[in-house]
Amino acid sequence: MSRSRPESVPPKRVLFVCSGNICRSPLGEAIFRQQAEEAGLGERFFVDSAGTHGWHEGEPADPRARRVGQRHGVKVTSLARPVVDGDFPAFDVIVAMDRGHFRELRARCPPALRERIRLMREGDGGGDVPDPYYDGEEAFEHVYEMLVGCCQRLLDDLGK
Repeated sequence: MSRSRPESVPPKRVLFVCSGNICRSPLGEAIFRQQAEEAGLGERFFVDSAGTHGWHEGEPADPRARRVGQRHGVKVTSLARPVVDGDFPAFDVIVAMDRGHFRELRARCPPALRERIRLMREGDGGGDVPDPYYDGEEAFEHVYEMLVGCCQRLLDDLGK
């Protein structure tokens, strides 16, 4: 009698989205990926990030985001890209960094897939992850700290 091996479960696909994909969403992507790896769940997720706009397409994350990540042992390695229509069916969860991104993503998304879109801070009472781009490095540090908790809540929810 032969035993069949269980089919491997495809990874859950998670996309983090901000405006230009150089500050908040690459930090969210990198933090979530590291937390999943540290929890032994890295193979259960495919993680990416994108921007609602393609202003910085092909560029690495803002140097301040990379430095903050480096200080905390998190490698921020993504290259900026815009959200494309194919992302809506391709990702199981799309995480908007603020309510403006949330509204824009929902407007672009096919109605049947809109439940995939959620706000980054929905698990801590809502609100937006502030854009640190026009502020100093301390603003990036604040966003990093905020995202650590948000990503952990998301991982706890999705890793069940």
